[in-house]
Amino acid sequence: MDKEQLILQTINKIRPYINRDGGDVEFVSFEDGVVTVKMLGACVGCAIVDQTVYYGIETLLMEEIPGVTSVKLDMSNW
Repeated sequence: MDKEQLILQTINKIRPYINRDGGDVEFVSFEDGVVTVKMLGACVGCAIVDQTVYYGIETLLMEEIPGVTSVKLDMSNW
């Protein structure tokens, strides 16, 4: 299984928690160790979105997938 598939599987582990608050997360890309995600729904403009991305998604991805060094938030929909 390639890294992008592993990233998608791992994001799907945290997705239900984000969905509970009316939000969602979408995988955008993986390049040079950096995973880019887009936050959707209630997450757009939320005051704690940075905490969700960095303390939730980034921590989980870095723990479970070798080679992931950080997570970047795509804010093109804000």
